[in-house]
Amino acid sequence: MCQSEVPGARLGLNSPDPLVREAFLMAHDYIDYVTTGGADGAMGPAPTACTTALRYAGDELLTRFPIFFRRWPRVFKDVTENTACPTLMSILDEHFFPPVPGGRRRDLAWSAVLSVYVLAGQMALHCHERDMLEVLPQLKECVGSYVERVICPEIRDKGGWIGFVSRFGEKQGLEGQVKKGCCWTLLALAIGIIIYFLWKRIA
Repeated sequence: MCQSEVPGARLGLNSPDPLVREAFLMAHDYIDYVTTGGADGAMGPAPTACTTALRYAGDELLTRFPIFFRRWPRVFKDVTENTACPTLMSILDEHFFPPVPGGRRRDLAWSAVLSVYVLAGQMALHCHERDMLEVLPQLKECVGSYVERVICPEIRDKGGWIGFVSRFGEKQGLEGQVKKGCCWTLLALAIGIIIYFLWKRIA
């Protein structure tokens, strides 16, 4: 298991730290989401605002930038049950969070955080399509541990996962805002009419 690569005991979904719990929940939910068909699959609603934002942003990325996803099958073609997690960790370190001089990592970018989960989803999808289903729980734990170790310390200073939701959560378009405004206007009008007729009856 990849958790052995991370010093100290990792509690994952049962961690007392809400920041860490969310990191693992996002890994578990997103991998389940993509391997059960995504938006067209059988998954129910996302359990938290972060998982909702991750599902939405992953779908948007696939729709708008499909070229992002085309290279990974070639990269993953030699992956086996034993190498899936180490390969994923190696790619994450090399492409998204390479160390800078002094041993530190570059400043956190929410787009890089999104890429960690999206890439993990693609690895999970690759394994799922090749009947390496026993790898999926390991991938969930690997990604959760990686985010706990590499990302959580930085986002803790940035106010937690709220920035991820603000950056990638589904934005309500102008049409939606207009509809919402109309609904509230109609509701207020209906209440006004009811009050008027009640007042007339009493009078």
